[in-house]
Amino acid sequence: MRFAFLLSTCLTVTPLSLLAQEAADAIDPEAATAQASKDAGTPVEASNWMVAAANPLAVQAGADVLRDGGTAADAMVAVQAVLGLVEPQSSGLGGGAFLVWYDGESRELTTLDGRETAPLAATPQLFQDDTGEPLGFWDAVVGGLSVGTPGTPALMEMAHQKWGTADWASLFKDAIELAEGGFTASPRLAALVAGDQERLSSSGRTASYFLPEGTPIQEGNILKNPAYGATLRAMGAEGAKVMYEGTIADGIIETVQGAATPGVLSLQDLAIYRVKERPAVCATYREHDVCGMGPPSSGALTVGQILGLLDSYDLAALGAENPESWRLIGDASRLAFADRGRYMADSDFVPMPTKGLVDPAYLSERAQLLAGDDALPEVSAGNPPFDHALLWADDESLELPSTSHISIVDQFGNVLSMTATIENGFGSRLMAPGGFLLNNELTDFSFRSHSDGVPIANRVEPGKRPRSSMSPTIVLKDGKPVLVVGSPGGSRIIGYVAKTIIAHMDWGMDVQAAISMPHLVNRFGKYDVEEGTSAEGLIQPLTDLGYEVGARALTSGLHAIAITPDGLSGGADPRREGIALGE
Repeated sequence: MRFAFLLSTCLTVTPLSLLAQEAADAIDPEAATAQASKDAGTPVEASNWMVAAANPLAVQAGADVLRDGGTAADAMVAVQAVLGLVEPQSSGLGGGAFLVWYDGESRELTTLDGRETAPLAATPQLFQDDTGEPLGFWDAVVGGLSVGTPGTPALMEMAHQKWGTADWASLFKDAIELAEGGFTASPRLAALVAGDQERLSSSGRTASYFLPEGTPIQEGNILKNPAYGATLRAMGAEGAKVMYEGTIADGIIETVQGAATPGVLSLQDLAIYRVKERPAVCATYREHDVCGMGPPSSGALTVGQILGLLDSYDLAALGAENPESWRLIGDASRLAFADRGRYMADSDFVPMPTKGLVDPAYLSERAQLLAGDDALPEVSAGNPPFDHALLWADDESLELPSTSHISIVDQFGNVLSMTATIENGFGSRLMAPGGFLLNNELTDFSFRSHSDGVPIANRVEPGKRPRSSMSPTIVLKDGKPVLVVGSPGGSRIIGYVAKTIIAHMDWGMDVQAAISMPHLVNRFGKYDVEEGTSAEGLIQPLTDLGYEVGARALTSGLHAIAITPDGLSGGADPRREGIALGE
């Protein structure tokens, strides 16, 4: 039985919006080597630099910086500033981010943790009612209760201080011009606003922006956000501190504490926030090092476990169309997610077997569970090497998809992979006076603090960072980067990134084909296959293997760049509006 998995044209998604086409067509015609990914089946080729992100206007801002000699860190600031304006539902100044950096000069790998933190006044019972039962998810999300201390502004500044060379204030120029002069609402933004009218109308400032006169903004509308422009001007002049003290910070706290469901975030929480530099977490796969963000992200550990469990199996020989490949991938994912649910949280607060979870001997032993012919009837957490004798209960947090990913390679050999988020689409639905949405990141914690008397590692605690699935990844061969990749998508991010790496490394797909390839994701037992694609042809074979299988929309936002001896090759996810651009 064969399925047309290698044909990206089988996807029933629009390759790029008209907005993306227009932005790509507007590239400087004198830059003869510049290319933009207009076709979901064609990777972008370049020799000097490349940027891939979720909106053409943001990509163009980053490209201008790189073309003028800026570093990947400089370009990231410009890209993220525009993304916060044109796709505010996904990321922005009111959220958090993780960044993985490979330094072209020192050849060192560094990660920056800009994850939001729980307020000092938060308790493990934050999302429980008077009887100790968890609140309904949307009751917890909408309003001030779910808002954590934003980290993205501080991360942008730290990255620029460490690795940037361009003038800081100049990096906000494009975003300020778009905010004050207006930008065209994209089809995706308009559709998401239309689908979330009730929750967006719950806060006056949010409703005024997205639902003017009670009507959702439409595709093609010209939107202006002068308040956001003023915030960026202040950041450019005084640095990220304006987000953590002074008028803008006051506005954040007034918004959170004055919401219909008030939160406990305070000015002290903003004042004490710090980005943390952490060691990268790496796992071995096909003689490559797959490296990313460690705790409080579960991304690098879980992606690394999936790949480590599969390392002894010949997926290349089985092929992309073989149900047996997907049995192995699916059960490897289930085993990794079992460990994720048991052990992974903010390691500043709970001891974690970080090294043990990706220990080759542990993964080799655990991989023997994949040796059968059918789906594993059940999975449970393993017993990785652990230097603390502690018992944790399984987590019960819910992570919904939103988020945005940026991949950049500059002319100096620096490589940046950054995933940023405000958690759920439109976050807490609270817009600060500074023109940006505030996150609902605290709902990434477990709503329960204990299960049958056993503590849950990812429970709410003051100052703690909620577990994340964001998986900004850099793959290295002999110490040199060969692939930079990441995606939005809630806890499915892990499956999207693992699939793309497998498709590229095992099945020989170029980065655009690997990104465009239909998704199949199995986290907790049920196999999700991407509806409207050739992946639906695997529903019956996987069912026959013992899985519960269902088709559904799987809207990733993968952006990847391969680094080869011949240059750079980039791709953007056809399921969203982004492009890759390079020279």
